[in-house]
Amino acid sequence: MSHRNEVVVETVEKKAFASMLDWPGWSRSGKTEGEALDTLLAYAPRYQPVIELAGLKRLPSDAEVIDRLPGDATTSFGVPGKIHRVDYEPIDATELRRQVDLLKACWTFFDDVTSSVSANLRKGPRGGGRDRDKIVEHVVESDRSYARQLGVRTPPYDPFDREARGAHMEAVYAAMPERADGHVTGKGWPVRYVIRRMAWHILDHAWEMQDKDLTGEEK
Repeated sequence: MSHRNEVVVETVEKKAFASMLDWPGWSRSGKTEGEALDTLLAYAPRYQPVIELAGLKRLPSDAEVIDRLPGDATTSFGVPGKIHRVDYEPIDATELRRQVDLLKACWTFFDDVTSSVSANLRKGPRGGGRDRDKIVEHVVESDRSYARQLGVRTPPYDPFDREARGAHMEAVYAAMPERADGHVTGKGWPVRYVIRRMAWHILDHAWEMQDKDLTGEEK
């Protein structure tokens, strides 16, 4: 399979999300579809270290929107929450392995960022926002929630215990081939969307930590 520049978009009145299908984690928002696409492509240099961790080199330089859906309250809240028709397409073993490698690279990147930024992060204009450790806790707990969409139910564990997280993620990776045909019965998400949602959340908060890092500014 070629690694395409195909993008899906979801839109509400004041927000749009654009997500690259073949590049999980590369998903950005804007006030309009055009702004979301511009931001998506502008983030290519920030996404590049992730693909290099996965052993890949070249990203698309443009974007082709192949599907649009109206968003909902989840979109408005700031989450790419719509499952598109292409998410139900079968994924072969080679491409699944590639996308899993990218998801693993997102975690490695997240850990690298966590290890390099300040414990206290710059607050928002009204003093809001999580510090580093709270972000780690939030990302790990959200990942446990997302995993349930594949039928993986991991008991709560110490969010800073990487061995425990590794065991959890191995269970997630092991469950993915069973849904590689794109078919989902009852509740749950197709594999393509699970990977994209997990990767987006990991990178979104990794980039947040980078943007709010106070290293060199704290006394």
